[in-house]
Amino acid sequence: MANKSILVVGGGISGITAALEAAETGQQVYIVEKKPYLGGKVTQVNQYFPKLCPPNCGLEINFQRIKKNPRINFFTMAEVESISGQEGNFDVTVKINPRFVNENCTGCNNCVDACPTQRPNAFNYGMDKTKAIYLPHQFAFPMKYVIDMDACQGAECGKCAAACPYEAIDLNMQPKTMNLNVGAIVWATGWDAYDATKLSYYGFGRYENVITNVMMERLAAINGPTNGKIVRPSDGKEIKSIAFIQCAGSRDENHLKACSSVCCLASLKQATYVREQYPDAEIYIYYIDIRARGKYEDFYTKVEREANVQFIKGKAGEIKEDPSTKQLIVVAENQIEQKVEQKAYDMVVLATGMAPATNVSKIPAEVDYDEDSFVISGSQPGIYAAGCVKNPLDVASAVRDATATALKAIQSTVRGQQ
Repeated sequence: MANKSILVVGGGISGITAALEAAETGQQVYIVEKKPYLGGKVTQVNQYFPKLCPPNCGLEINFQRIKKNPRINFFTMAEVESISGQEGNFDVTVKINPRFVNENCTGCNNCVDACPTQRPNAFNYGMDKTKAIYLPHQFAFPMKYVIDMDACQGAECGKCAAACPYEAIDLNMQPKTMNLNVGAIVWATGWDAYDATKLSYYGFGRYENVITNVMMERLAAINGPTNGKIVRPSDGKEIKSIAFIQCAGSRDENHLKACSSVCCLASLKQATYVREQYPDAEIYIYYIDIRARGKYEDFYTKVEREANVQFIKGKAGEIKEDPSTKQLIVVAENQIEQKVEQKAYDMVVLATGMAPATNVSKIPAEVDYDEDSFVISGSQPGIYAAGCVKNPLDVASAVRDATATALKAIQSTVRGQQ
């Protein structure tokens, strides 16, 4: 008999939205998320545009809805291993990886104080460190600690377990396998910033003061690696000049062919971060086209009128570094002036494009992808892509898309019963 339940793979804003919309119509929903928390990339954003408000209040409302809805079950640190069957009757195997911290945890932090080893903090894109046992971030849901076994010394150390008065740490936890039977699947695994190390001419990974736009969000965040102060990574100094380079890997046949659509707006927003902290700083934005459609046109116009914000129409061709000062020299063709220019900056931000998570981890089922590995939704009945795994989208657009995708999944469960 066909199953009316729905599996949502990915616990970011698209997955959460699809799950809530389906569950609140009476469907049984399962969320599978590979990270130790829900919320996805939105949790790492400092502010939304164009209102420039923080995301955590909106996320908290959704988390409360999840807590109060008995039709939603969610599993973090979990991954889909296999999918078989057809619309209305899919069998799914899910692997749940160990957290090494059980339900006894009260968040007292004794374990962190006792832990002797550190790891790069993935939440802050490696710009600071946490202990091997850590809370993923300040607003994590669920609010549970986790151990990174790639950094942990294991049972031979055991200092965290010895320091825990609640016996919440189990260094011998093992992976578990769970089988689900569902009527439809929503694949909402989201996106990753395009790997800027592939853009060798920009020096990311070689020059400390070249960062990406997602790193800039964390630098500006109060719970980020510098407590919200935008400074040069190389020496922690305040900045007097900064360049934003658009289409870093996007609209490029050698990298991502698609326009990521939100990068221009992200850079405009980040220019306001800099302006707020450094009113006299020089801000330059190198662009091919500024794409701020519809209601976002006013936001673009507002930033364009800001003092000391300059727009250079032309794609930056190269970044060089002065090794003595760590200053960065951007070489670019100014298409308006029709000449090649060089200018030095304290820091450069690469507006890297959106690469779908399916560029690395494909869906274990027969579905189709476009040339950039975005999922072509509906290529297999009963399996639907939602959000940025299907198209580059801003948060509001991703929410709308996920709501529509939830409806398609519900319709699949109905067809499966006919």
